[in-house]
Amino acid sequence: MKYLVRELAENILKKLQPNKVVIVFGARRVGKTVLVKEILDKIDEPVLTLNGEDINVHDRLAIRTVENYKQILGSYRLLYIDEAQKIPEIGLKLKLMIDEIEGLKIIISGSSSFDIYKDAGEPLTGRKYSFNLYALSEREYKQTENSIAKIDKVKERLVFGNYPELLHLPDREDKIDYLNEMISSYLLKDILVYENIKNSQKIFNLLRLIAFQIGGEVSLQELGKQLSISKNTVEKYLDLLSKVYILHKVEGFSRNLRKEITKNSRWYFLDNGIRNAVIANFNPMESRNDIGQLWGNYMISERIKQQEYNRISSNNYFWRTYEQQEIDWVEEREGSLFGYEFKWKESKVKTPTQWINTYPDSSFEVINMNNFEKWLK
Repeated sequence: MKYLVRELAENILKKLQPNKVVIVFGARRVGKTVLVKEILDKIDEPVLTLNGEDINVHDRLAIRTVENYKQILGSYRLLYIDEAQKIPEIGLKLKLMIDEIEGLKIIISGSSSFDIYKDAGEPLTGRKYSFNLYALSEREYKQTENSIAKIDKVKERLVFGNYPELLHLPDREDKIDYLNEMISSYLLKDILVYENIKNSQKIFNLLRLIAFQIGGEVSLQELGKQLSISKNTVEKYLDLLSKVYILHKVEGFSRNLRKEITKNSRWYFLDNGIRNAVIANFNPMESRNDIGQLWGNYMISERIKQQEYNRISSNNYFWRTYEQQEIDWVEEREGSLFGYEFKWKESKVKTPTQWINTYPDSSFEVINMNNFEKWLK
């Protein structure tokens, strides 16, 4: 079975320090547990492993006293808690352990940021390091792929996405079944459980509408009309979908509000396979009419991974004017502006004149199949 070394592994290992908590976030099935176990295998130290989905673990941790936690840990000074967001008041419990038990190192993982951010964020201020893990990245695939097969592999990922288990499913139908099961059994589970939302069909319909509008501005009011729900409910659902790592929000960039559009946002899927499963379209690239959307979505999700894994600080936007000039992706970093347009095939694209005139010190580049690897280095 193939195992690719994850880009985050080394950074996480460095941050696993005494009296600190390392938090690994990510969608279900992106490989959090496998990653953590691989890291722990590199440490010559016994580890106590607990699962937040086990009700017995809840009971054992319920008595929030130093003595209780010392008894649970015994001689262990390395603690791993999987699905930690399921444990009530997890932040306060971890804070007590870290503050009172000398030399204790803790690593936790969670498939939802709901409770961990809410319960662990403030109590663990100054005591934690947080990491987001996504599905496999193009840089990680380079460990096993050669340049000859690269284009065909990327075409496949534009359709089926990057979830690690797909590597072990060579059959097309098995991949489709896997992604459909992901949607029905895993990805919406956190929202329905944590927010007590009973009508999952509304959320699924919202995802379908977003899937068809990739690369375009989304009006919350218009989505609400189509779904027969309020604008506030649409906003709430979209926020939840981002917190379980299904969607990613990109806002409009502007320093000149009279000419540039910033009212609506754009939403992208963090995995192409999930997007295609939502609209039930797994046709190969050669027979699709949404290649531009697939490529743009894929490049943005890959760029997000690169920024996260390399700790690149960047404010990300799209840019569009009332005269219909636009740029797919704008990065504001290191005191400069970088504009990127995504095109599947190499083509000549002129830099928008209003972009040059308004931001003369900025850059502009077209990212296509021939140069995207260099962009993601």
